[in-house]
Amino acid sequence: MRLYPKGYGGQRRDPEQVKREGWHEQGLLAVSVNDQRLTWPERALVEQLGAKLYGKRTVGGEMRHG
Repeated sequence: MRLYPKGYGGQRRDPEQVKREGWHEQGLLAVSVNDQRLTWPERALVEQLGAKLYGKRTVGGEMRHG
């Protein structure tokens, strides 16, 4: 008898692999504004896109929930 349904358990995928597959298979992009692989203009663009789509980030202090 299995403790988990089929497909669960086993080896976990690396988060970078999940992001890579999401991009290739579904066109989804998960990018951190602090990713050191990006240049400062690219990080600024990510910040602008995030603000446009989801609103400005709360930096420092307490975050609101809901």
